[in-house]
Amino acid sequence: MYCDKVIELLKELERSREDTIPPYNNDGINQVLSEMKTLDAEIIEFLRKQKDNLPLDAIRLRRAAIERNKRCLMTYIWTRLQRLKEMRWEIGAILPSDVRQNLSQSEIEWFNNYCKTLVSYMKTIGSDTGLNLTQDTKPPKSLYTEVRSLVDAGKLELESGEVLILRKNSQYMLSRSQAEPLIRQGILEQVRQ
Repeated sequence: MYCDKVIELLKELERSREDTIPPYNNDGINQVLSEMKTLDAEIIEFLRKQKDNLPLDAIRLRRAAIERNKRCLMTYIWTRLQRLKEMRWEIGAILPSDVRQNLSQSEIEWFNNYCKTLVSYMKTIGSDTGLNLTQDTKPPKSLYTEVRSLVDAGKLELESGEVLILRKNSQYMLSRSQAEPLIRQGILEQVRQ
């Protein structure tokens, strides 16, 4: 039957988890493209053989199958790219190796270009260093967060001008904007969200 191979591609993609990407099925895509070429050749053959009494229903059926294959292939590729885009926002610019090995070369190139475009856009927003849009995708519940010092870091001057001495295993309530860089550096850890 027509379009069975492309439907199987979409089912394979649908059966996979939303947070992963199944291996790129190059063989399945090549089979669908081959089916489309065969259908196109059949249409051309109908047009050559029967100039007077064309089997319009057969031609329309084959043309509809070609169009359906095209739409389904584009859906397959689009869904994979959307999952890649979501991973960029959730995981970051470096994909895990198990995900990367499931991608085609063109998908890897697309992902790299998407990352470059996103980074260049983020650099144009805000001050000199730009604004990292991937940092806080969900709004914070409060402006302050409770943190614990992992090391004796010494003095920290707050935005208010107040000086805080960071001692190992001591807990503090700091604004998120001041705590996040220190958390990323490994000086502090967040106690609770």
